[in-house]
Amino acid sequence: MNIFANVDWLDIALGMMLPVLVAAAVVAFLIVQGIRLPVRYVRSGDARRRREKRRDARRAGETLKAHRVRCGMTPEFVAGAVGVSRRAVSRWERGACVLSTANLLPLADLYGVTVEELRK
Repeated sequence: MNIFANVDWLDIALGMMLPVLVAAAVVAFLIVQGIRLPVRYVRSGDARRRREKRRDARRAGETLKAHRVRCGMTPEFVAGAVGVSRRAVSRWERGACVLSTANLLPLADLYGVTVEELRK
């Protein structure tokens, strides 16, 4: 009596191949993701730099505002003393724009601090 007489060989072959095919698909997926994720990270460098730049601008603005408040000055007074608009002072303090080096020295003199302290 042949015990394999009623077994379909195609079912056996597919049954043995299915786990191999699934494993190959998983490996291929992981390889593709392993390549794509670092590429996305590298390409996101511009966005990271922009975020860091905005964060640094906000920190500098907070420093400017802290010095202005410490000295008891209004934004209008600072604007008049430095020779810029009140809006420019507001934008510096919010970190919406970068303070030019031409305005850095008059601000440092006005607040009675060094330029390095303003740049922190």
